[in-house]
Amino acid sequence: MAAQIIIFCAYVVILLLIAFFSRRKTKTTDDFMLGGRKVGAWMTAFAYGTTYFSAVIFMGYAGKYGWNLGLSATWIGIANAVLGTFVVWRLMARPTRHMTHRLESSTMPDFFMKRYNSPGMKIAAALIIFVFLVPYCASVYQGLGYFFESVFKLPYEYCMVAMAVLTAVYLLAGGYIATAMTDFVQGIVMIVGVVVMVAMVVTRPEVGGISEGLARIAAIPEAGPGLASPFGSPQNAVLLISLILLTSLGTWGLPQMVHKFYAIRDNKAITRGTVISTLFALIIGGAAYFTGSFGRLFLAEAPENLDTVMPQVLNAALPPAMLGLILVLLLAASMSTLSSLVLVSSSSIALDLVKGVWKKDMKDKSIMLLMRVLCGVFVLVSLVIALLQPAAIVTLMSYSWGALSGCFLAPFLLGVRWKGMTKAGAWAGIITGLAVVVPLMILGSIGGVLPAWLSPPAIGSIAMLLSLVVTPVVSAATRKFDEAHIEKVFGEAPEKAEVAKARAAEAEA
Repeated sequence: MAAQIIIFCAYVVILLLIAFFSRRKTKTTDDFMLGGRKVGAWMTAFAYGTTYFSAVIFMGYAGKYGWNLGLSATWIGIANAVLGTFVVWRLMARPTRHMTHRLESSTMPDFFMKRYNSPGMKIAAALIIFVFLVPYCASVYQGLGYFFESVFKLPYEYCMVAMAVLTAVYLLAGGYIATAMTDFVQGIVMIVGVVVMVAMVVTRPEVGGISEGLARIAAIPEAGPGLASPFGSPQNAVLLISLILLTSLGTWGLPQMVHKFYAIRDNKAITRGTVISTLFALIIGGAAYFTGSFGRLFLAEAPENLDTVMPQVLNAALPPAMLGLILVLLLAASMSTLSSLVLVSSSSIALDLVKGVWKKDMKDKSIMLLMRVLCGVFVLVSLVIALLQPAAIVTLMSYSWGALSGCFLAPFLLGVRWKGMTKAGAWAGIITGLAVVVPLMILGSIGGVLPAWLSPPAIGSIAMLLSLVVTPVVSAATRKFDEAHIEKVFGEAPEKAEVAKARAAEAEA
């Protein structure tokens, strides 16, 4: 216990020092929200990766789906790196940075208003973000709370309160600059931690090495061959595909993820950041799910709550000092995600509703004060929801991801990539996402109403895919924006730019 406490205290001291240092660099709303749009490749890449992977992946997804899917769950982590990181950086990072700079947009709702010339869309997006990001925050609290309780033998509630206070301190102090700096430190901790975690788990006598461990999994009655197969069993195919889509394609529409592209410094940083973030995601995501696939070798039978599989595995497999390192790993992953979620949630209210709708002449200092107050409020509200424990970690996160990405993925992706997008098309995408997730979420909470295959990840995946179909179809059939608006959003057409350049040269001559 002493080793865990020492490591934990050292980590807390580092975070507090970063908070103190970053406070002096946060002078404007742009600094608080975007770090002055001058964040480099390494810090942006680590911020993206640490926001992507919280304690939810280790305590919820890796444990639960490692138990249910076995080795094939590792494909989720691989897809997170390829589809959820590399492809999205290649498709969206550069146009997102350029367009948000051009439109002077610092939030997703504000982007929607300026891209689609729709104040109503800004209000709707801000409310959706607030409603669905708060339970997402709660799922992160729950994931870390289970592990704290397992390691320190402290009440679940105390653990979550401590994490909430620490997150609030450094976020309120330095905003995005503080989160980016801490994310870099936390990213290093996460990489070291997962390498140690994999090495310690697979070398335990219960596993006996990778090949022996897979042989032991294959020997499990009935489900064993499917659990040990890299491609899984056919009956789990729908679940595996929906998880890959939800956790990989889903990141394309999450406001806290694409927000990282607003702040990156330049195109060179984007090129480097693509490689760094992809490797980070492959290490963290692949290692988490791979480790979770060995959970059955440590537990004689399934626990009542599968969210507790990984805490029990790690508690059994790691010595105290290493357990302290994993504790910091999970704390790092969770706090980086929480800070990004809270920052996006507070900005959706402060910038997009209060300043954007009700008090447009609000001064910069007042906005920063309001954002800090709202950050504290959102930390508190999500903490209260987590303390009430309304649902399993995976269920909370799946519905949140599904609703947000179902609403925003198509309007944002096509908005930065396609000039043919229309206001009606964007509204159709948002409405489709809500129309799929909300009714099915309500029915799913009743129990026994929906078929077994229509799990929360499947619901989120359906919402995203339908929105990706409906949005361009409606856009193709509805009124396009005029040329002046398109030039304002995308920049002057290349041929026109060349003509203007030639005329300027003639004028000088």
